[in-house]
Amino acid sequence: MGLQARRTASRSPDAAGPRPAVLPLLLPLLLCPGACGAAAPGAAEAPTLYLWKTGPWGRCMGDECGPGGIQTRAVWCAHVEGWTTLHTNCKQAERPSNQQNCFKVCDWHKELYDWRLGPWNHCQPVISKSLEKPLECVKGEEGIQVREIMCIQKEKDIPAEDIICEYFEPKPLLEQACLIPCQQDCIVSEFSAWSECSKTCGSGLQHRTRHVVAPPQFGGSGCPNLTEFQVCQSGACEAEESMYSLQVGPWSTCSIPHSRQVRQTRRRGKNKERGRGRGKGVKDPEARELIKKKRNRNRQNRQENKYWDIQIGYQTREVMCTNKTGKAADLSFCQQEKLPLTFQACVITKECQVSEWSEWSPCSKTCHDMASPKGTRVRTRLIRQFPIGSEKECPELEEKEPCVSQGDGVAPCAMYGWRTTEWTECRVDPLLSQQDKRRGNQTALCGGGVQTREVYCVQANEDLLSHLNTHKDKEASKPVDLKSCAGPTPNTTQLCHIPCPIECEVSPWTAWGPCTYENCNDQQGKKGFKLRKRRITNEPTGGSGGAGNCPHLLEAIPCEEPSCYDWKAVRLGDCEPDNGRECGPGTQIQEIVCINSDGEEVDRQLCRDAIFPIPVACDAPCPKDCVLSMWSAWSSCSHTCSGKTTEGKQIRARSILAYAGEEGGVQCPNSSALQEVRSCNEHPCTVYHWQTGPWGQCIEDTSVSSFNTTTTWHGETSCSVGMQTRKVICVRVNVGQVGPKKCPESLRPETVKPCLLPCRKDCIVTPYSDWTSCPSSCKEGDSGIRKQTRHQVIIQLPANGGKDCTDPLYEEKACEAPQVCQSYRWKTHKWRRCQLVPWSVQQDSPGAQEGCGPGRQARAITCRKQDGGQTGIHECLRYAGPVPALTQACQIPCQDDCQFTSWSKFSSCNGDCGAVRTRKRTIVGKSKKKEKCKNSHLYPLIETQYCPCDKYNAQPVGNWSDCILPEGKVEVLLGMKVQGDIKECGQGYRYQAMACYDQNGRLVETSRCNSHGYIEEACIIPCPSDCKLSEWSNWSRCSKSCGSGVKVRSKWLREKPYNGGRPCPKLDHVNQAQVYEVVPCHSDCSQYIWVTEPWSICKVTFVNMRDNCGEGVQTRKVRCMQNTADGPSDHVEDYLCDPEEMPLGSRECKLPCPEDCVITEWGPWTRCTLPCNQSSFRQRSADPIRQPADEGRACPDAVEKEPCNLNKNCFHYDYNVTDWSTCQLSEKAVCGNGMKTRMLDCVRSDGKSVNLKYCEELGLEKNWQMNTSCVVECPVNCQLSDWSPWSECSQTCGLTGKMIRRRTVTQPFQGDGRPCPALMEQSKPCLVKPCYRWQYSQWSACQVQDAQCGEGARTRNISCVVSDGSADDFSKVVDEEFCTDIEPIIDGNKKVVLEETCTQPCPGDCYLKEWSSWSLCQLTCVNGEDLGFGGIQVRSRAVIIQELENQHLCPEQMLETKSCDDGQCYEYKWMASAWKGSSRTVWCQRSDGINVTGGCLVVRQPDADRSCNPPCSQPHSYCSETRICSCEEGYTEVMSSNGTLEQCTLIPVVVIPTVEDKRGDVKTSRAVHPTQPSSNPAGRGRTWFLQPFGPDGRLKTWVYGVAAGAFVLLVFIVSMIYLACKKPKKPQRRQNNRLKPLTLAYDGDADM
Repeated sequence: MGLQARRTASRSPDAAGPRPAVLPLLLPLLLCPGACGAAAPGAAEAPTLYLWKTGPWGRCMGDECGPGGIQTRAVWCAHVEGWTTLHTNCKQAERPSNQQNCFKVCDWHKELYDWRLGPWNHCQPVISKSLEKPLECVKGEEGIQVREIMCIQKEKDIPAEDIICEYFEPKPLLEQACLIPCQQDCIVSEFSAWSECSKTCGSGLQHRTRHVVAPPQFGGSGCPNLTEFQVCQSGACEAEESMYSLQVGPWSTCSIPHSRQVRQTRRRGKNKERGRGRGKGVKDPEARELIKKKRNRNRQNRQENKYWDIQIGYQTREVMCTNKTGKAADLSFCQQEKLPLTFQACVITKECQVSEWSEWSPCSKTCHDMASPKGTRVRTRLIRQFPIGSEKECPELEEKEPCVSQGDGVAPCAMYGWRTTEWTECRVDPLLSQQDKRRGNQTALCGGGVQTREVYCVQANEDLLSHLNTHKDKEASKPVDLKSCAGPTPNTTQLCHIPCPIECEVSPWTAWGPCTYENCNDQQGKKGFKLRKRRITNEPTGGSGGAGNCPHLLEAIPCEEPSCYDWKAVRLGDCEPDNGRECGPGTQIQEIVCINSDGEEVDRQLCRDAIFPIPVACDAPCPKDCVLSMWSAWSSCSHTCSGKTTEGKQIRARSILAYAGEEGGVQCPNSSALQEVRSCNEHPCTVYHWQTGPWGQCIEDTSVSSFNTTTTWHGETSCSVGMQTRKVICVRVNVGQVGPKKCPESLRPETVKPCLLPCRKDCIVTPYSDWTSCPSSCKEGDSGIRKQTRHQVIIQLPANGGKDCTDPLYEEKACEAPQVCQSYRWKTHKWRRCQLVPWSVQQDSPGAQEGCGPGRQARAITCRKQDGGQTGIHECLRYAGPVPALTQACQIPCQDDCQFTSWSKFSSCNGDCGAVRTRKRTIVGKSKKKEKCKNSHLYPLIETQYCPCDKYNAQPVGNWSDCILPEGKVEVLLGMKVQGDIKECGQGYRYQAMACYDQNGRLVETSRCNSHGYIEEACIIPCPSDCKLSEWSNWSRCSKSCGSGVKVRSKWLREKPYNGGRPCPKLDHVNQAQVYEVVPCHSDCSQYIWVTEPWSICKVTFVNMRDNCGEGVQTRKVRCMQNTADGPSDHVEDYLCDPEEMPLGSRECKLPCPEDCVITEWGPWTRCTLPCNQSSFRQRSADPIRQPADEGRACPDAVEKEPCNLNKNCFHYDYNVTDWSTCQLSEKAVCGNGMKTRMLDCVRSDGKSVNLKYCEELGLEKNWQMNTSCVVECPVNCQLSDWSPWSECSQTCGLTGKMIRRRTVTQPFQGDGRPCPALMEQSKPCLVKPCYRWQYSQWSACQVQDAQCGEGARTRNISCVVSDGSADDFSKVVDEEFCTDIEPIIDGNKKVVLEETCTQPCPGDCYLKEWSSWSLCQLTCVNGEDLGFGGIQVRSRAVIIQELENQHLCPEQMLETKSCDDGQCYEYKWMASAWKGSSRTVWCQRSDGINVTGGCLVVRQPDADRSCNPPCSQPHSYCSETRICSCEEGYTEVMSSNGTLEQCTLIPVVVIPTVEDKRGDVKTSRAVHPTQPSSNPAGRGRTWFLQPFGPDGRLKTWVYGVAAGAFVLLVFIVSMIYLACKKPKKPQRRQNNRLKPLTLAYDGDADM
């Protein structure tokens, strides 16, 4: 509620105005609506009972955007109880307005207005202070923080109404929860050890200090004292201690001597006069010229020095004598030979002065584009005057800011886009496995493959984007650097498909046709041909195209007497006896049709030239005549042709059906007359056919005008017509080529056909890219020839006779001679004369001599190029390193001073280890005569130094690198570089870095150890081996001999893959070692058929010799033969024919007697009507041949009928479809598009497969798809990019540097391809280089020259150190020459400070110690989790007291904090030592092992003392952990009435035998205090104690209870023994009988 009210108030300040006026009226009404109203006078009733109510303001309406809008609201009058009433009841004067002006917001206002978010204020606690706080703070206190939010008009930065901003974006949160962390008290470290006593004799002080580990935070308590003192006593002092010390004050600021200008003008006047005098004296013009040049040079130097306005002044200091209490005393109390100097020369401090900013430079980005990053613009300023003696550095001289070029003239930025070349040809060979035998012959491969293309980057503005990936215009942009293109790179590899050629499939040969003319329309001569044909069942594709690769479809045999049409007898009529007689000789009329040479029935007119068949003579047997059967059909011809050894024959036979009677009947012929033989296929065995060669290349046909437009043919655009030819020859089978006249000319295949030539494709390349830039920056010592290159990309390869690519893809040229590296150096000029402190200042000092002593001198510096030419000072500031010193201290020697020459250089070392080298100086001038100057201890003239010993040893460091193949080494399978099969394996090398150390353990360059920096070791990268399978086995036989079945072939696993080789295909789950391929197959049901010969004569078994008739048996031969187009040909094994279908070879028969009726063989059964059921019948009939004689047997009924029984003599037929085969690929394919097939089968209702013709005759529906396409996934090997170049070393020096190179996956593996290796990154150690750097030495102690205390100076040096770069290696000092190339930046600071002022406290002074080092960075955490307040570091200064009486003069101890980034969470825990007697040590420890004071919660502090009060003084007593006096083991306490221990009494021992111990061990029962834990481990002790006496010395109640229990137990035991020993009575029989079953039952159980 409170939050909401606050939000509302802040949102509408105007609306909140009138509300307080309403509240005083509302409150009394709400509190007492009845009573208060009655008491009021009548005039006041209306305003108290009725109030105006308002609804919310509606939307702002108006014609224009901005402040001219109007919004309305509802206003009504309501009773205080809530119901609405008439407006007249409310006061009209107080009626609120129902409309107001408002700001109409439009969409474009979004750019003008926005929310301004104020900062969050401090976190204020939410929980009231009065509530009880928990004893222990865990996480902190929940709080709330508020911020100000207002809607502003951005341009004018003025507030606007919130409603405007709320139109676009909801008002952000005004409040948020926050956390006030727990108070953190100051945490300090342990105290250091006590210092030495401040005095060597007498009574002094010693101190110890500690530092702050963590500052107080969030209202925690402050830090305790960081120093502790104690008085220390040394031996008695022999001499009296000095009470006074000479103290020097700080130097004053540097000031310029007052009379300087006066003196300078005076000097200038003198100099001018001297100059004039000199000028007059010098007559020689050459000398004048020299002087003039020198002056110019000096003037230039002075000009150059305009950047440094060096003014040498002086500064003074005070020298005082102070008492031990810190009070000043007269100087005479501090007696000393030489007093400190009170003056010195100094340099006047000058601050850095810079010029105004220059104008902003043009934007670096000259084009307009919102997407890419902004450009930058720069402005600069120059240094007008460099700082001298100032702590402040010069400000930044360059300022950059982002910018965008805008305006009408600004061109849009170049956009870049990816382009791709054409895909290369589809190649299958990369997909082959290692063992695939097709790797040797890759020309005929087809199916799934891989193709690649190149990707390049070009400039592509909007108008060019349409060109992306199309080469229609046959133009291309020049390639640019690949880094210019953003966005995903187009893929460079893809799967593709080479169509596999479909082999030509042909039907079987038809039967040989009759001898016919070559052309029936042109019947010439008597020469003809017998033809047989076959047709193409599956059109071939691919390969050489067309039908050229099909076998010949026609064979011809020359023959004589051809005819195109002939009569064919269809059926013989009945035998009609001549002259109308009933029997005897007669004729049979043939029913004939006219057929052509293909056996097709044609118009009878066409056979008019053919010989009409004559009626066939026959005999209708009379009664008693011999009866013969009809002739059988002619057998198939025994040979297809006739030659010298072969002759075609056909046979037909007939048999005797009944013998003739003895009297008068025509007798049966002999057996030779029952068979007839005729010649067939009399033509010679010479078969001819046309043989065609493959179609030749398509050659452009100039006679045919080329197409006006391109045509699409086989999916490729073609541009012109060509001709293809082939060779056609006549071939005699098994002989070879013969003359063309032997083959039928009219059936000769064509030798020429038109073809379409595909369009020529010329080579298309991009223009050359721009030349790569030559290196602009010059590198010293880089003498290699630099080259620049340019390249172009082939985007279309030539094809179909197009122009070849002639230009080189890469061109390079040497860069122009690189610019000479211009280096700069500081040139220092001569030091000017030494400037002393003015004598007016010096003369007050005792011992000062005019014209000598210490001073300062300045010099000019200029900037020079390498060739010595002058250049601007700014070049040297950037490139020449630190500025040389501009001033230095100097000394003008006084009469008493010693003067020496400068030190010479050190002599050279002769190389011997342990030799020395020296340097010298000599005494100069009058100093030679002074004795003190000859003192070699004070003023040595020779210095010696040991020569370095050069002994080096090398040792390996770090780990071995990865195994690295030599550059460019790739082992290639089968000697062929197949894309995707390049494998990085074989012998490589691994490297380990060598470090070289000198005899002092300092790291030096590896070349000193005669090492090239590495140990090299051969290693092997194992080559991947693919899964190896066997070759395909042969196909199994078709699972069905008739109809559709399956055939199978398989592969076996020979070797599993290893080292990342290609995985095995998913093997058969049952066998885990086989890959199967299953395809449907079809066996022709009529391939093998049973062939029967005619039945033999019925051999009568009971022969009636007279009649030659009766019952008997007849037989016939049944053979299995192969069926061909020409009929059954060869006899084969019987198992190839269906045994169920085998005809009978013998049967019972009846041979009619001569007088009996003779009928023919039974005709075929009629067909049963479908569907089969027993109500329908089938029948067969026989015709009478010979009528019976008068006394003979009459002719029987010659019709037989039988019901149609399903699956016996009547069958249903239905199509069945096999399962799909596995996906079949061409033999030449590895993967890609394949075909799954299945087959139709005709199945009889008894389940047997039969010839398809049975189903076809019924016209059953065939709506199955027999083929479907399928895809076998391609095994694409993982493709990797080349290794990148080795990276720069990760460290510039040291032992741990590494170089890295990487590669990326350009094509992920697919299917059963070789997976990508895990190693995508290789590392190799860098050469070990020593790490040199500058390092400060420790500060010297504070030294005050010629005084005991006051302001002094401390100094330090910088030295060159070497380390191996690791954190635990201590830097070792080396010669400075190793660091000459290193800029002296120490601890990140360029400014080298070697001297600084310090204060040496006087004896008795109270002072602050040096700052402690910064503490570790510590975070504010709860349970190890950072609360997000950032890290903090702290350092402190402790107070040191030298005299106790000066304590009141001590400064406060100091604390300094700073925020930090790399913080850690620390926990604080109480630690305690083991108890020593009744005490132990308790301390607080931080989680990193540092002992601290503070940080641990006081409420959790363990006890450090456990002594009893009063102490335990009784014999055998001790103080327990509960701080109560107890007795030792074996003693019991006797307590006094107030509960204190009075005495310890010995316990009597009670021995109780233990049950479990068979050896009769005993337990001793003693008593101890029950609160005292047993000293024996649980479960092992055999002794326990009972305490029978109470504190008053009387027996406890439980002792009486135990005694009573023991008595009862004793009585029980005695009575049981009595009952057991008593003799039992004889039991009654009846009872015994009752017990028997129980006994038996028990026995049974026992047996069990």
